[in-house]
Amino acid sequence: MPAKKFEYAEEVFFPSAVFDKITDARVDDPSLIEKSAGRRKRRERLTKDGRLAILAADHPARMVTKSGKNQTLMGNRRSYLGRVLRVATNPQFDGVMGTTDVIEDLLIVDELSIENGAGSFLDGKLLLGCMNRGGLNGAEFEMDDRFTSFTAESIRRLRLDGAKMMVRLDLKDSRSLDTLVSCAEAINELNRNDIPIFLEIFSVERTPEGYKANKSADELIKTIGVATALGDSSRGIWLKIPYCDGFDRVAKSTTCPILMLGGESVGNLTGLFREFSDGMAAGRNVRGALVGRNVLYPGQDDPSAVAEAVSKIVHERVMDKQALTYIESARGLNMNRLTSGIA
Repeated sequence: MPAKKFEYAEEVFFPSAVFDKITDARVDDPSLIEKSAGRRKRRERLTKDGRLAILAADHPARMVTKSGKNQTLMGNRRSYLGRVLRVATNPQFDGVMGTTDVIEDLLIVDELSIENGAGSFLDGKLLLGCMNRGGLNGAEFEMDDRFTSFTAESIRRLRLDGAKMMVRLDLKDSRSLDTLVSCAEAINELNRNDIPIFLEIFSVERTPEGYKANKSADELIKTIGVATALGDSSRGIWLKIPYCDGFDRVAKSTTCPILMLGGESVGNLTGLFREFSDGMAAGRNVRGALVGRNVLYPGQDDPSAVAEAVSKIVHERVMDKQALTYIESARGLNMNRLTSGIA
C-alpha cells in the first residue's frame, strides 16, 4: 500500500481558539508585549557557530500577499501567523524577522505559553525587526521605501536582536536615492545602539508587469559595493541577497557576511535546496539564509520540517538531496506545541 500523502493541518497546530486569545490580550492587557520582551532570554552572541537560518515574515506590510497562484494567501493572518509560529517553535531554527505586528504577536503567544506552563519558545531565538516597508508593491512610489515599521528605538526597547532594511536600486528613479539616504541614517543610529543590521539590496527594472529584480552576478557585485559603504560603519552589516549563477564571484565582492534569500514560493523545494547548498559552498562569508515564502508555504508540506531542513543545510552543511530526505522524518512533529499550553 502506498504511503499516505502528507498534508499540513493548520487548524490542528494553531486553532482559532488560540488565535483569538491574541486579540483578547491586545484588548485586555496590551502591556503584555513589553512584559514578554523584557522577560525573554536573549542569546549571548548573535550566532552559535557563525551561521544563521532566519525566517522572513514581513511581506504583508508591503502589500505582498501572493504565494503561488493565490493572490491573498498571506493575507489570512491566522494561517500566516500559524505558519510563522510553526517555524518559530522549532528549536532547530535560529529565529524570525518580522514587522511590528508579527513580532508582537509572537511575544504575546510566548507569554501565554509561559503563563500556561508550556515554557518559552522564544528564549534563545533571534528576533529581528523589519524597518522600511513604505515602498508598497505595485505603487507609483514603490522605490521611495520609507521607514514605516520598527525604529532603532523600538528595536532597542523591545530588546530585539537585530534590524532588517531593504534597498531596491532603480538607477532611473531618483527615489532610490531617498531610500539609500534613509538606510544610511538608520544604520548610523543602529550602530550607536550596537544593533546588528541585515541589509537586503538588489537592482530592479520597471516593466509593464511591475519591478523585476536583476539577479545577475555583475549587478549584485555592483550593488553590494553600494550597500557595504552605507552609514558610518559597516561593522554590524549582514547582507541579504539572492543566489545566482556565479555566486562565488558575488561572495568575493565583500568581507561582510551574506545570507541568501529565498524569493517567491513555487511549491518545489528541489531547486531551492540546491541553490542554498551550492551557495553555502561559494565562499566562507556565505553564512546562511533568510528565507520566507518557500518555508512558510511549501505546497502541502510542513513548514517546520522544511525550516529544519534549511537549518541542516546551513549549520551542518548537508547536501540538497540529504535535506529533501530529512523532511520525511521531520514532518508533523510536535503538532500540539501550542494547544497543550494555551488552548
